[in-house]
Amino acid sequence: MQPDQKTSVTGSLAFEETGMVFPDGTEALQNISFTVDKGEFVTVVGPSGCGKSTLLKIASGLLEPSSGSVRADRDQLGYVFQDATLLDWRTVQDNVELLAELHGVGAQERKQIAAEAIDLVGLSGFESHYPKALSGGMKMRASLARSLTLKPPVFLFDEPFSAVDEITREHLNDETQRLFQTEEFAGLFITHSISEAVFLSTRVLVMSARPGRIVAEFDISFDYPRLPELRFDPSFAELCGQVSLKLRGSHS
Repeated sequence: MQPDQKTSVTGSLAFEETGMVFPDGTEALQNISFTVDKGEFVTVVGPSGCGKSTLLKIASGLLEPSSGSVRADRDQLGYVFQDATLLDWRTVQDNVELLAELHGVGAQERKQIAAEAIDLVGLSGFESHYPKALSGGMKMRASLARSLTLKPPVFLFDEPFSAVDEITREHLNDETQRLFQTEEFAGLFITHSISEAVFLSTRVLVMSARPGRIVAEFDISFDYPRLPELRFDPSFAELCGQVSLKLRGSHS
């Protein structure tokens, strides 16, 4: 079955019975259906190899689904990878300007929008530093800033904080939810961390083992801004436990 024609929907992302079978016969995804609208932050958790990253690649257009359809606004899509993917020979300022430069934005304008993005992620003062002089957390902030320059209506995050220590990860979670509040994008986030998923999201989806299917959905009702202390709230721990139980069951 050929996938339906993709259409652009401003500030939203929708999977409709989306499936993915690779040429070697591996079925990665099966009948995935959910939407992410403007002002929603949806996180997907699931066992390793369940197709979470494949889902993002389909959303971004890097892969074509085998079945079903995907509707997305890809004109100015934000994509944050597991690695910061900074260019070693460019400063923070030049790295953050890169996407705007590739989109033909004039030098003065892209300098200004890069400066605003750098300030948003808390890297002001480090504009002239090269990646080798940055910590892992600072590199990820620079990566976030680079994607922010085009004001993406849809933001995809592929386990962006998995390589940093726990304290840095929590700080980056705080920054990400603040950016979500400020920019009001439609966010789709992939992670193995249940607490990260619950802290950031308006909704958490649990995927099964391969072929990946959505087997549970949790609405997260905590108000924004979510303070770091929320992580120690009994209701937060209870919800994380519920997600964990569904995730454990998804391995079978």
